[in-house]
Amino acid sequence: MAAAASHSADGAEEPGMEAEELPLGCGGGGGGEGGAAGRPAEAAGRPELSQASVSNGSDSESGKELVELKVIWNKNKYDVKFCLDSTGADLKQKIHSLTGLPPAMQKVMFKGLLPEEKTLREIKVTNGAKIMVVGSTINDVLAVNTPKEAAQQEVKAEENKKEPLCRQKQHRKVLDKGKPDDVMPSVKGVQERLPTVPLSGMYNKSGGKVRLTFKLEQDQLWIGTKERTEKLPMGSIKNVVSEPIEGHEDYHMMAFQLGPTEASYYWVYWVPTQYVDAIKDTVLGKWQYF
Repeated sequence: MAAAASHSADGAEEPGMEAEELPLGCGGGGGGEGGAAGRPAEAAGRPELSQASVSNGSDSESGKELVELKVIWNKNKYDVKFCLDSTGADLKQKIHSLTGLPPAMQKVMFKGLLPEEKTLREIKVTNGAKIMVVGSTINDVLAVNTPKEAAQQEVKAEENKKEPLCRQKQHRKVLDKGKPDDVMPSVKGVQERLPTVPLSGMYNKSGGKVRLTFKLEQDQLWIGTKERTEKLPMGSIKNVVSEPIEGHEDYHMMAFQLGPTEASYYWVYWVPTQYVDAIKDTVLGKWQYF
């Protein structure tokens, strides 16, 4: 039984401990502390576990502000406390200890991809915030990543052969309608995280209005029109391409590849340029490039 308790306290091998609260100190380290705090009855009989609980209390006493988070991965939920002045990279290390996923394989989302270099305080994480984690084993990612990379290379090769997308006839009939009056404002030369509201006011290939809603908690992209809303798992989107619109470089035309051929592209026009990189990172995930 002693060996089993120690194994649970480490937290790295038991991602299914869903109802357990795992208080974490600043810096994001120490899976053992989380397991000890989650078992007060056992800690009472184990001096080393009791001492770990006391050290967690010292974080609060020394003035380090903690925030309560709900980390969700693969249908498992973890209630944790984490230092507001720790970075996204620190949080990834802690998620590694909870789930076994290496940081490079994690896609961590809070209103878009979680920036590794910023602190939780800087990105305005509050008590009760949901932190979504998407990730697979190395073998799974390699199996999925290979066809995606091949598709990306094929698309780039085709783009190099053709004239700019915005000059092609199939796109001109939409772009010639001009910029929609209700499209969201653009900020050229700036990269921003996804807004908390849907991206709206854009056109699709038929010239109808379209909006993009990123359901991070479900790992889905919702493409909505007046007629219907398509709910697409982000893992099913094979590639995302974009190109600035000539004469309006602060807006892009963007396509989501839903199948194996170019005919499967779903085109969206007048995407504000500041959100282009965030859309690509959220749909494809930075973790796939390594």
